Amino acid sequence: MDLIERLLLRTRTAWGRLDEDERGDVPGWVLITLMTAGLVVLIWALAGPALSGLFEQAIARVTGGLS
Repeated sequence: MDLIERLLLRTRTAWGRLDEDERGDVPGWVLITLMTAGLVVLIWALAGPALSGLFEQAIARVTGGLS
């Protein structure tokens, strides 16, 4: 084999190993994503009314101060 063929073979072999190593754990990522979304929904449900009241109070102060 000449030099170019050996380099191509090494590149293909290295890329194949890298491709296999970088697949990751798909079910794990799905679980993390679903758990994160669940936490966001839970926090929003608990803090939503308080944040809404705080926002309405701030808007009332701004609009009440201008008129």
